[in-house]
Amino acid sequence: MAIHSSVLELIGQTPIVKAQRLDTGVCELYLKLESQNPGGSIKDRIGLSMIEAAEKAGKIKPGDTLVEGTAGNTGIGLALVAQQKGYKLLLVVPDKMSREKIFNLKAMGAQVVLTRSDVAKGHPDYYQDLAERIARETPGAYFINQFGNPDNPAAHEFGTGPEILEQMGGELDAIVFGCGSSGTMTGLSRAFATLSPKTELVLADPVGSILEEYINRGTLSDKSASWMVEGIGEDFLPPISDFTRVKKAYAISDKESFLTARALLEKEGILGGSSTGTLLAAALKYCQEQTEPKKVLVFVCDTGNKYLSKMYNDYWMLDNGFIQREQHGDLRDLILRPYSQRDTVVVGPGDLLVTAYQRMKLYDVSQLPVMDGEHIVGIVDESDVLLHVYGDESRFRDPVSTAMVSKLDKIPVDQPIESLLPVFDRGHVAIVVDGERFLGLITRIDLLNFLRRRVQ
Repeated sequence: MAIHSSVLELIGQTPIVKAQRLDTGVCELYLKLESQNPGGSIKDRIGLSMIEAAEKAGKIKPGDTLVEGTAGNTGIGLALVAQQKGYKLLLVVPDKMSREKIFNLKAMGAQVVLTRSDVAKGHPDYYQDLAERIARETPGAYFINQFGNPDNPAAHEFGTGPEILEQMGGELDAIVFGCGSSGTMTGLSRAFATLSPKTELVLADPVGSILEEYINRGTLSDKSASWMVEGIGEDFLPPISDFTRVKKAYAISDKESFLTARALLEKEGILGGSSTGTLLAAALKYCQEQTEPKKVLVFVCDTGNKYLSKMYNDYWMLDNGFIQREQHGDLRDLILRPYSQRDTVVVGPGDLLVTAYQRMKLYDVSQLPVMDGEHIVGIVDESDVLLHVYGDESRFRDPVSTAMVSKLDKIPVDQPIESLLPVFDRGHVAIVVDGERFLGLITRIDLLNFLRRRVQ
């Protein structure tokens, strides 16, 4: 193995794995692990391409400020390159981006400006338009403009495309990809037009994006809906896009995307991100429709490490209605963490308050049931701890029993949902019981999530 002088030398030449346990029909499905790039995604390729091309053209020099609007991974790719080459970087990102990506960007020295994800192109808060305006109004700033930058598709036309064909020995019947800035699609389309014209180009698109309709029906809608998958799908045609060789597209729902990505981890041991689920779901549909064996390749666009708080978090999936527990038709359906399944985070009356505080922080909850064996004897929340220790921090070492509330609002499990409202109005959390048996807690946000799921 060679010794590298920079992490940037690790971009590209990512491995390909043949799927073994997925239902690919008569086809062979190959997974291109772009998650193995040093920044964790395929966007490392364009981050390097766009910055180095701007350097060669004399448009930027180390110390300059680069500005870009990104739904996620392009920002990380740019941050990786900017950090190594000595540039300042300001990124405008929509507020649906996962926390892991934002933490990653800030840790790499990028300045992050959050903006709305519920507005379309042309709105002043739309992330691309806001980034362009910031770049225009910042003296000496350079707008990367991935959506209109020809060095975006060039990374795939001269890099990714030839690399894939070399790895596949020139034999590839179809390739499945997503479209955000459209750089991957446009670059691969140009590469395969020259190097492998027989390779079919297949688009995977989130439900809500306008691109699937454009490919399959030739109509360009001026209406789009929101979707939760990050990094792919559009409400307009990017200036650099070239859809001429794409003849087939699949629209994949958020739920199918997330469940398919989780299945990839379960069956193949590959931890991919949310867009990977979209692409894989489309690839499996394509494979299962074929009557003759074909070699099909799909991208694992980025690593699932960036989505551990979302699609790989069962509670987030339950909150959003993407996975279901058994339904009972009573208040148990609103309990996010059932005690019977040992999902409830609890504390004992003899535990220290510092222990209760640490558990609240670790599990991102604001109150804990106090359990003595199988019986609930109290509730302790952030306010209880604060009032107890304020003015004397040594009282963190006091037992939970000294600060907990022991007069409890217990609600029988067969009571109607309306019975929760007076409890919430008093500022309390609902303690659901079946006789003397504690079932779990219901908070305001649990009720809100339940009501929202009913209108999905």
